[in-house]
Amino acid sequence: MPRGQKNKHHAKEECHQTGGETQDLQDAQAPAAEEKSCSLPSSPHLGVATCTRSASNLQSTSKVRQRGLSTTEPLSVSLRRSRKGAKSKIKRKQSSSQALPSTVKRPKKSLIGAVRQVMSYMMHMHKMKRPILKADMLKVITEIHREQFSEILKRASFKLEVIFGIDLKEVDSVKHSYTLVSKMNLPNNGIVTRGRGFPKTGLLMNLLGVIFLKGNRATEETIWEFLNKMKIYNGKKHFIFGEPRKLITQDLVKLKYLEYQQVPNSNPESYEFLWGPRSHAETSKMKVLEFLAKINHIPLSAFMSRYDEALKDEEERAGVAAIVSDTTTDTS
Repeated sequence: MPRGQKNKHHAKEECHQTGGETQDLQDAQAPAAEEKSCSLPSSPHLGVATCTRSASNLQSTSKVRQRGLSTTEPLSVSLRRSRKGAKSKIKRKQSSSQALPSTVKRPKKSLIGAVRQVMSYMMHMHKMKRPILKADMLKVITEIHREQFSEILKRASFKLEVIFGIDLKEVDSVKHSYTLVSKMNLPNNGIVTRGRGFPKTGLLMNLLGVIFLKGNRATEETIWEFLNKMKIYNGKKHFIFGEPRKLITQDLVKLKYLEYQQVPNSNPESYEFLWGPRSHAETSKMKVLEFLAKINHIPLSAFMSRYDEALKDEEERAGVAAIVSDTTTDTS
């Protein structure tokens, strides 16, 4: 194979290899998309830069060789100059590689694995109805991550709230003992079906939010559009929420957290979801708005169209609670 074609072929191989490494980086970093607070380097940019440098270096080397062959200097002189050029290139590479650590910040070791381990431990203890201890959480993560425990605990508790709708509460500040408290009183700690699956409270809170934002009733089509964005599909079993259609049209309806009814005068027939009586009793429109604002990292003012309604609902609830309290006092 001619030398020029060899160089081009070699450059293509290096670019292809770099592209493979870039894809590996993307695959390895894919879970980081779940955590907005986790800042990782952009692997595609690294891949392109590496590939471009490899190709340009090969191209410049090829040009040097061509100039060396076309000169009329004796071969010994040409070889000496080539050696000097090679040495100078090596020195430049060494100096640049030595300067790299001081000018380029290396990414911090990902905490994703440690967060998952802590979450798994907390969920196990929650299911067993046993206290969650800081000392035990420190044992499930590697020693290198223990100095970042407060950040790991913060991320794990946020994920538990977003996914499962449960809050981490400190029970004993001396022993550093915690417990998980569901935002609503779904049976079996939110699992719905005893001994099966994971808590469904987080999904329910999201559904209540969609219904409220849509004017206190949401069509079935709207609900499935929302669920599809969460990678939850009709007729496809989800690894956390099980069979979603049964869950939202039967289980949560039977438990009176949702109402599922035909839209009046709809032709062809269509159905809609409303809050059930237990949702009205166990949470409020304001709490649902606060939940949506927190998990989406936006202020409550972003829901201004519904904030006034939620505020009015809070005032009505406070009035009812005051009446009940006065009635109870008079009776006693």
